[in-house]
Amino acid sequence: MTRLSRRRVAPLVLAIAGTLALSACGERSKPVETEGHAAQAGDYERGPHRGRMLRDGDFAVEVTIFEDGVEPQFHVYAYRKDKPIAPKDVQLSITLSRLDGEVNRFAFTPVEDYLRGGGIVHEPHSFDVKVSATYQGRSHSWRYPSYEGRTTISAAAAKAGGVRTEVAGPAPIAELVDMGGRVEITPEGKGEVRAWYPGRIMMLRGKLGETVRKGQLLARVESSESLQTYAIPAPISGVIVEKNLNVGDVTGDRAIFVIADPTKLHAEFFVYPRDAEKVRVGQPVEVRSLSGDTKLRAEVEAVLPTTDLTSQTLLAHVHLPGGADSAFRPGMGVEGSFQVGAATAPLAVRTKAIQRFRDFQVVFVKVGDTYEVRMLELGRQTPEWTEVLSGLKPGSEYVTDGAFLIRADIEKSGASHDH
Repeated sequence: MTRLSRRRVAPLVLAIAGTLALSACGERSKPVETEGHAAQAGDYERGPHRGRMLRDGDFAVEVTIFEDGVEPQFHVYAYRKDKPIAPKDVQLSITLSRLDGEVNRFAFTPVEDYLRGGGIVHEPHSFDVKVSATYQGRSHSWRYPSYEGRTTISAAAAKAGGVRTEVAGPAPIAELVDMGGRVEITPEGKGEVRAWYPGRIMMLRGKLGETVRKGQLLARVESSESLQTYAIPAPISGVIVEKNLNVGDVTGDRAIFVIADPTKLHAEFFVYPRDAEKVRVGQPVEVRSLSGDTKLRAEVEAVLPTTDLTSQTLLAHVHLPGGADSAFRPGMGVEGSFQVGAATAPLAVRTKAIQRFRDFQVVFVKVGDTYEVRMLELGRQTPEWTEVLSGLKPGSEYVTDGAFLIRADIEKSGASHDH
């Protein structure tokens, strides 16, 4: 998991985030009470190493989490009458109970002037803590909550705030290739109005931009050979997009009119050599306007075998379904995501569920009415699904909609990393 490298000697007790509900929902739960007072951020005695001081008579320990160039680990300092004690004279253990029922136990060994916990204190640093110590034959113990990235919201408030959840599990992750292209009228959507025999144009019925129907009379031409006049109808229904000749002109190789049907569209994408072997007829494609406001699903209908001499690209034709002309016009630039392969990820979450929290990409899990952050290591990603490599257990219920509200409530409550 990517982590910003910086010196952080971390006190174990963090801000308690499980006390506030979404302010937008108008509900707040009571703050958690501990040791006879509210356990707010910094509402405890700090020791010389900025850790949490735990006292029992004239004996005390200072608990910190150390993260300077290493994975988070416990460093605990022992004192008697506020004077340092040799760590070899103290036996210590810490037990962490997490929201989902997981329990982490740490044994300690003396190192220099402190006791070091054996094992990594995995993110999030949010748990109920039990500390047990023995010094000169006497036992000491403490319990306290240390929460980060956690908030409690009633079911009614969550529903009103639009919070929705799903269970994390396997999901299909598509292999996507993005390309640029443009919208064009299909070959079947174009028709040319031409003279059948050479001659002079005697009559024209059609204006540039005019809509015509198939079979409609558009021109009369007098044959140069027979001197007889014959009618020329529209070959397809559509809009006149070109007018190349006028009454009195002699027909030749040029079309009199060009008609285009704006409802018959496809997108032409430029396939570079590195992707040429991946693109196949029938593959699904998400076609998007350049602004990203309009999206539709389509399929590859053809990949032309010829290569453009300048760009060395092939053309992939993607058929646009009926109704696409309401948002797409011929000549428009578009983007396309080609699904060139797919595999099932053992664990994935909805991409829309992922939020930023501190230095991490996270989701928020739900246990009862409590929501808590989970820091993720991510793999493959598509607009719909993102593979999770670590940081989340299969079967976890996580927030898919309204996650930004959960994050905002946690940040508002001050339930952040107090390192």
